Amino acid sequence: MIVSHLLSGRHRERGFTLIELMVVVAIVGILSAVAYPAYTDYIRRGRLPEAFTLLADYRAKMEQYYQDNKNYGSTGGTVCATDSTASKWNAFVGGDYFDMACVTSNSGQNFLLTATGKAGSVTAGYAYTIDQDGAKKTTTFKGVAVTASCWLSKTSTC
Repeated sequence: MIVSHLLSGRHRERGFTLIELMVVVAIVGILSAVAYPAYTDYIRRGRLPEAFTLLADYRAKMEQYYQDNKNYGSTGGTVCATDSTASKWNAFVGGDYFDMACVTSNSGQNFLLTATGKAGSVTAGYAYTIDQDGAKKTTTFKGVAVTASCWLSKTSTC
């Protein structure tokens, strides 16, 4: 039966043609070109709250420090929380995705906390600040310098 089927010319090869395969590859390429940037943006937005949490936490600690010392740091310099009572937290250690920094001004009566996205991570190109008055600002968003008076996460408007 098989031999007669092959000899009769009715046998048809099974599989995909080159054109069918190229269409599938093109569709997968288009979908991945759209999906990958959306996915990385989703991951990035999921990591931004780390900066907001660190800034809020350090701001509260700075206010407690001010209550004890009547300043935010050295009156002769620009270092935050210089008293030995703050030695457990005043290194302003960042998280997994953000580096932290703090400077004082006005003879230790003002401070500025900054969270900057770590180089090489999806948060690179993002920088947020908060000061002694609780004023939140975004200074860099998606790698572009901005002057937003809020912490941006999705769009470049407050």
